[in-house]
Amino acid sequence: MLDRSLLTGTATTAEAERERLLTLENAYCSHGDTVHYTEFPKIFERCEGSFMYDDEDRPFLDLQMWYSAVNFGYGNQRLNDAMRRQLERLPQVASQYLHREKIELAAEIAIGAQERFGRKGRVHFNVGGAQAIEDSLKIVRNACGGKSLMFAFEGGYHGRTLGASAITSSYRYRRRYGHFGERAQFVEFPYHFRGPRGMSKEEYGLHCVRKFERLFESEYNGVWDPKVGQSEYAAFYVEPIQGTGGYVIPPANFFPELKRVLDKHGILLVVDEIQMGFFRTGKLWSIEHFGVQPDVLVFGKALTNGLNPLSGVWAREELINPQIFPAGSTHSTFNANPLGTAVALEAMRMMQEEDFGASVMEKGAHFLEGIKELKKKHAIVGDVDGLGLALRIEICEPHDSYTPSKKLVDLMADEAMKGDLVYGGERYGLVLDIGGYHKNVITLAPALTISHAEIDMALALLDQLFTRVTPR
Repeated sequence: MLDRSLLTGTATTAEAERERLLTLENAYCSHGDTVHYTEFPKIFERCEGSFMYDDEDRPFLDLQMWYSAVNFGYGNQRLNDAMRRQLERLPQVASQYLHREKIELAAEIAIGAQERFGRKGRVHFNVGGAQAIEDSLKIVRNACGGKSLMFAFEGGYHGRTLGASAITSSYRYRRRYGHFGERAQFVEFPYHFRGPRGMSKEEYGLHCVRKFERLFESEYNGVWDPKVGQSEYAAFYVEPIQGTGGYVIPPANFFPELKRVLDKHGILLVVDEIQMGFFRTGKLWSIEHFGVQPDVLVFGKALTNGLNPLSGVWAREELINPQIFPAGSTHSTFNANPLGTAVALEAMRMMQEEDFGASVMEKGAHFLEGIKELKKKHAIVGDVDGLGLALRIEICEPHDSYTPSKKLVDLMADEAMKGDLVYGGERYGLVLDIGGYHKNVITLAPALTISHAEIDMALALLDQLFTRVTPR
């Protein structure tokens, strides 16, 4: 039984304080709400710009920025000030009432979507990405007569609530809990590095669409009734760039061809922009790179730069107008909260005032060129790719630069957390995120405000890290 004195926080050294906190964490914190990538989790004390600082004030260059939630850097003064102003004026209001920031934010997102996609729509807010996915499932099922079957991609990730995990490809998120309503049929995504040999990226994209389209050739393929022209499936949930799946980027021809099949068979396209939205890929929405119109679009994460939980759904008017989706259709106490909407509104203004489209693409090209050079140098790097500042480094066994190596990536996570990589005579750590079908991909989502000097530092630190873990 632990001594209550551990709660007092009277440790006299940083090491003793770290031990005190980790002892309490091990005894009282659920591990179900976190991910311990390393055997000895780091306890951070402060953050600024692109860096996290530990209890010894050692800098760790963050190349994942809270899973792409902090696009504009830690401690962004303009966004912090927006929250302070709202805190002093209207920090709380029940969501059954209206406030200016909610209305203006919804209008900003909806008008922008209409300009981009040529469709009027409305915005519905919630507090987290998975919760917004749940709301989108209600919108879809309501519009499609209660159909509960969805298409989704192998490698796709949409959250871990009951509904969201049903359309997330990882069975481990469902195994202990079963299904509650939704079910998904998972369809091959054009992951070219691990696709059939001998096909170009574009050929593989078309190959995947053709395999999907075959399902509608006959009623005996299980998804289509040609006599009445109806599918048993309501919608296809997609991430334009797969996130947790390892930042897999499809060819440009893939989504236009997929959308053609969906429109032909009356299946809605739901685009999950939770991780890639708000200029991560150089456009406000990553689906814009592919020139298709979503029926529903889900967003979150970077909307408030990580300062406040806020997410939402944009849906075209026919699916979400008050006649078809009336008041009370779904609700959360803290949805559209004024602190979140105020910060988000300021973030949207920043995105209009600064040319993030150009700067993200230019910085991303510089970063991608650098990791291509690392690939030439290190046999453990099997594949690299990127779109804007969403970049991937796939780590493989050095004997063939292809066999997935989760072991090496796990070792990298541990070594990066030691904080003993050297750059410019100073010691640094690296904050990395791990993804991919085989958990062997380093997914890079640095701050959109990262400097060229910081990118060069990241490349040098990654170079050291790869050298350190490569088997001799």
